[in-house]
Amino acid sequence: MLKKAGWVTAIAAAGISLSSAAVADMWRFALEEVEGSVQHVYAQEFKKRIEKRSDGDITIEIYPYGSLGTSPQLTALIKQDAIQLAFASAGHLGSVIPEVGVFTLHFLLSDDNKINEQVLATTEARPLLQEAYHEQDLQLLGIIPEGWMVWTANRAIESPTDMEGFKVRTMTSPILEESYRAYGADPEPLPYAEVYSNLRSGQIEGQVNPIFAIEEMKFYEVQDYLIQAKPAQFITTLIAAQGFYENLPNVQKTMIDDVTDEMRRYIFDKQEELNQQRLETIKENGDIEMITLSEEQRQAFREKSLPVRDAYIEQAGERGEKILEILDRELRAEEKEKGGSAKEDDSAKEDDSADEDDSVGED
Repeated sequence: MLKKAGWVTAIAAAGISLSSAAVADMWRFALEEVEGSVQHVYAQEFKKRIEKRSDGDITIEIYPYGSLGTSPQLTALIKQDAIQLAFASAGHLGSVIPEVGVFTLHFLLSDDNKINEQVLATTEARPLLQEAYHEQDLQLLGIIPEGWMVWTANRAIESPTDMEGFKVRTMTSPILEESYRAYGADPEPLPYAEVYSNLRSGQIEGQVNPIFAIEEMKFYEVQDYLIQAKPAQFITTLIAAQGFYENLPNVQKTMIDDVTDEMRRYIFDKQEELNQQRLETIKENGDIEMITLSEEQRQAFREKSLPVRDAYIEQAGERGEKILEILDRELRAEEKEKGGSAKEDDSAKEDDSADEDDSVGED
């Protein structure tokens, strides 16, 4: 009751009425992350583009993490029309929409991030995901990767054996929890705002987040190791209430669709830039030891992770199984095509080189 009372107080302090319908010319946009994060960068650019295209008829207010509540509370506010837009990451939403847990499965996405960006933008699984969101009265507006998930720990982790009994903070996704149990770890779901204090006190031994979050939340200050294994991307989704979106004039729906489509390339580049900048900041300001797993070491984790896909199918059902099959097929097809193209390019270069050698010989 106290937590709920605090949440309501925060909403009231922000000037938002739980009972009020969405105001047509004021869209409130709530984030799961603090200012300076990937989500904040996205929201600022989204705001700029929507306000410009609407000639000022629409204004957007941005609420960084902590302004209105936790991730599940933001989703509740969307459903109540108290806010119009929010981010809902797969790691949190998976407990409500099991199908979205596919994005938390380890070693599903390609190691080539450009392939991930392309497939996530064009996947044939999108209508199935939208169907699942609609069942929760939500509208899926975008799927946004924010960078590779990275482990920080008070111990060196280079094999699944090193994770035995490891108390690691995860988001509330059942699939995420299963993923770390498969490695022998002891997952501890905690709110984002409580991670630093629990790391410092030793209540948990490590956590998983993209680089930018590790830097901005200062997790590296209270950890000894930063381990890059590339098990998965941190993926969030942009959502609105289904009723809010469907009741918009067609011109505004088209505006949202166009802007979110354009933002795909923008945020993909920005997240890479931001994560690299934050990694340099960690190296400059911290003394945390960096570990990058080899392909052989990653393979050991990959093998341990595969049975979790069965757990995902059990939780997400037939629709989830179809989503997994489609994404896996599309990702592997893109990898095969790109691999073939790379080999063709190499062969062409070798042929050109041979021709040049022949020409030199003739001279």
